[in-house]
Amino acid sequence: MCGIVGLFLKNPKLEPQLGKLLSDMLETMTDRGPDSAGIAVYGSDAEGVKLTLRGPDQATLGETISQLEKVFDRSFAKTARDTHTVLSVPAERETKIRAWLKENAPGIDVVSAGKRMEIYKEVGLPASVAERFDLAGMSGSHGIGHTRMATESAVVTNGAHPFSTGLDECLVHNGSLSNHNGMRRKLQREGLTFKTQNDTEVAAGYLSWRMREGASLKEALESSLTDLDGFFTFVVGTENGFAVVRDPIACKPAVMAETDDYVAFGSEYRALVGLPGIESARVFEPEPAKVYAWERH
Repeated sequence: MCGIVGLFLKNPKLEPQLGKLLSDMLETMTDRGPDSAGIAVYGSDAEGVKLTLRGPDQATLGETISQLEKVFDRSFAKTARDTHTVLSVPAERETKIRAWLKENAPGIDVVSAGKRMEIYKEVGLPASVAERFDLAGMSGSHGIGHTRMATESAVVTNGAHPFSTGLDECLVHNGSLSNHNGMRRKLQREGLTFKTQNDTEVAAGYLSWRMREGASLKEALESSLTDLDGFFTFVVGTENGFAVVRDPIACKPAVMAETDDYVAFGSEYRALVGLPGIESARVFEPEPAKVYAWERH
């Protein structure tokens, strides 16, 4: 059992409130996932690519980044938050920087990459994780969050959601996939790499692969309904998009609310009750095997 929340803002005037609203929604889902928590926030554009790095502490991250800057003979814009640092790098240097980190800093993980997306996740109660990263102080157009109750893998930070396997792409998941080992091998043959044995990372990789092959987010999710076996609710974020899909049986709880200002998702309605204007929102349960998608233009 896990808890999922998501918020897609149609009204730009609400963007300064995104983090606070998500923080409250996440904390409400604590009893569905007290082991660990994570959030993805789509905020301001980077000139190049934002790499969200995670290390054991800021001292280790700082030392690694200093070495990196010496190797590449330049300073990078950076924002430190607890065990994570967002490093803005030129797009043309991203591959080389990733390779250097893999070779020279094995204790540092690249949690996510994108022009707008930043992912933060850690072990602990959702309220504690949100406070550590100052989620309430973040702004942006949309974001998704997850509270985890581990069922098939260890309670470690790398097992926490969201999972990202592509630029500005991430996924949170409630459920279990039965064919993830076979799908992982197939995706590895397609050139994707995985850091964990978590089935959710495979789902994220599947969507990245389908979109790399030319599918839209909606089309990729529609394909997942036949290619991924198991029971699941997915909430997905891309640079400009937000989408939800449930498997054909839809045994995992889900509720959505839509107003002129936003679209919101929660594993339970109580995650939505603090949203502005919720009393006049269209509240509904997403139908099985139907993709719901929104995009900002």
